[in-house]
Amino acid sequence: MSTVETEAAEFSRRLGEIFTGSVLSKLIRIGHATGLLEAAARAPRTSAALASELGLTERYVREWLGGMVTGGILDYDPRAKTYHLPPGRAAALTGTGSGNLAPVASLLEGFGLLVPEIERCLRQGGGVPYDAYRPAFTEAMDDLWRRVYDDELLDGFLPAAPTVVRRLQEGCRAADVGCGTGHAINLMAAAFPRSSLVGYDLAPDAIARARDEARRLGLSNATFEVLDAAQLAPEPPYDVLLAFDAIHDQADPAGVLRRIHDALAPGGTFFMVDLRLSSDLAANLDDPFAPMTYGVSLLHCMPVSLAVGGAGLGAAWGIEKAQELLAAAGFDQVEVVDSPRPQNCIFLCQG
Repeated sequence: MSTVETEAAEFSRRLGEIFTGSVLSKLIRIGHATGLLEAAARAPRTSAALASELGLTERYVREWLGGMVTGGILDYDPRAKTYHLPPGRAAALTGTGSGNLAPVASLLEGFGLLVPEIERCLRQGGGVPYDAYRPAFTEAMDDLWRRVYDDELLDGFLPAAPTVVRRLQEGCRAADVGCGTGHAINLMAAAFPRSSLVGYDLAPDAIARARDEARRLGLSNATFEVLDAAQLAPEPPYDVLLAFDAIHDQADPAGVLRRIHDALAPGGTFFMVDLRLSSDLAANLDDPFAPMTYGVSLLHCMPVSLAVGGAGLGAAWGIEKAQELLAAAGFDQVEVVDSPRPQNCIFLCQG
């Protein structure tokens, strides 16, 4: 067999794994949405018992189980004819915490609906409006980040900036730019009752959910407003401004960063969480998060920006580009520190 034939055979096997993974991703989404993953984790069950417990059709459940077993996700006892999601795997596919990665499958499936639109963009240019991603993508992303905030915001992200934590404890004015459904603001408002916190987002329905949550929690120091980040007012100034994975999606990220800089009080801090990648592709070749980041960027981050004539930076804009834009916005002190999530880093910006 020639070198080319050997390489082709090896790569074909890899493609088989990639395509199989794509199918299993769909099965994970189904298991997450129907409760099958949670039920299979509780104890070994037959397909009939699982179907009966969840009110599902046994024949479909049995086929789903076949894929999950042969895919190495569930275990099967041929004597008892029972299926089980063992604890080590259940930790990554069940529960309410950020360790549950099953919602990622829903996120990816949402992209699948828009692939024809991305193909159109490749041929004709332009973008895909943000509304086209709603509600599938936005709900899945909200689910993922809520879990991250619950697990990591107060004990992981914020402690990376002791000065920010101290200001929040003492009482300051802070805002989250691109807050989504406002869960981060509500968590901080509960943890730092002396501070006044506001969340800004373009989506009226997201802001409505944020307000509802604040009311349920009895938070008088958390408010929310529908606002384009590009319209952030410089007065009154903020002691702390935060942005979680939001700046690279903006139509005018450079302009938004200037607005953020100008809205900070003297000595204030801009706390920006974004993807930990280099702006140089060659430096990302061995990064395990790079394929996902470039893919999500192509399928979402770039199109929503380009749809409104924006810069289309994308999720893979990289640390170097981020530092360049932050400096141009007026931040003369930018420190890049680790975040509790290896795929993210934190930019602590002053000046």
